[in-house]
Amino acid sequence: MRHIKKRSQAALSIIIDGSLTFLTLTDGTVLAHRFFIIRSHQMTITIQCPQESSQKIQSNRTLLSSPTPSSPSSSFSNGSIHPRQISAEAEAAMEDSSRVDPQLLLSHKFPEGTYTYTERDVALYALGVGACAHDAVDADELKYVHHESGLRFIQVLPTFAALFSLGAVPLDKDIPGLRFDPRLLLHGQQYIELYRPLPSRATLKNKASVVGLHDKGKAAVLETEVRCFDEGSGELLCMNRITTYLRGAGGFSESSKPYSYSNYPPNQVSAIRIPKEQPFSVFEDQTQPSQALLYRLSGDYNPLHSDPTFAKVAGFSRPILHGLCTLGFAVRAIIKRICRGDSSMVKNILGRFLLHVYPGETLMTEMWIEGSRVIYQTKVKERNRAVLSGYMDLHRLASSL
Repeated sequence: MRHIKKRSQAALSIIIDGSLTFLTLTDGTVLAHRFFIIRSHQMTITIQCPQESSQKIQSNRTLLSSPTPSSPSSSFSNGSIHPRQISAEAEAAMEDSSRVDPQLLLSHKFPEGTYTYTERDVALYALGVGACAHDAVDADELKYVHHESGLRFIQVLPTFAALFSLGAVPLDKDIPGLRFDPRLLLHGQQYIELYRPLPSRATLKNKASVVGLHDKGKAAVLETEVRCFDEGSGELLCMNRITTYLRGAGGFSESSKPYSYSNYPPNQVSAIRIPKEQPFSVFEDQTQPSQALLYRLSGDYNPLHSDPTFAKVAGFSRPILHGLCTLGFAVRAIIKRICRGDSSMVKNILGRFLLHVYPGETLMTEMWIEGSRVIYQTKVKERNRAVLSGYMDLHRLASSL
């Protein structure tokens, strides 16, 4: 880590730590200077920063993010809503750098990727989303981390499939037809479809594509799909669809007829209506203070979930939990209460990220049964705020319900 100080009234200290750079006054006050980010790992850089153009982070909270190159072990996931409280001047500057060419973007072919995992990865993921956290011999969950009763293989939680999409669509790099400021990116929702229970070890071939693009005026909504095939058999195992909101990237079509394209069935993005009646079941589960540190070992190393300084720059009092980790907790709750521990009943999962979770908070997942669909909503008990909502379709209902 290096500190470079400029001798002036508005002297700065540039802290280069991996791909993250903070701007601070020499007295240690963190500043945001017109949202300028340095993506240098080795260079020494001097910046002119007029004092009047700098704003203290307390009054202008900004997420300064610079994702690392995509790979299963180093990608930054977007599985969290990151609220950005950005000044109108700065957001306008970001919008000016955003460009969308629908034809060029939709015709782009992403290179195929490979994702390899073992039973160790499967077990580590299960622990990361809370399996056996409060009961090391939990009858419903021990099978996700241990060869229970002489079984040859451990079982795989359905949401493990979300990891396969990490880095498959490299939004931190230039994509033909799409230019936007990554600091204005929000992960809106994740849809997972399973075609059979996942094996406990595999090498997958991932095929990614753009399946939806919508002009919302000030924002663009990008929908990407990642289809995952077993490398040996060629069998399609699962599919992820990720909805991403790109603030400042809208306005690329006529306002009287905004551009909108989707190539998949509308029932897969149906509106979620939370029932007004009492839920069929409620499952309460307290996350651990170290939950994000454990979950990040599954491949999402975004410092927002581990670095206290980064989290404060982003506007949070401390590192927050990964949104996809919260999704894992919610799906575990539904499998335990509705599926009676049988994860093979899960057909597909939709999760919409609403608000952040702090590690150590208690998650309350409320569930309603509508036919073979389970509508759910997850709240943080301590703040009484909804943080996640969605549905899970089942192949069948448990006979004991």
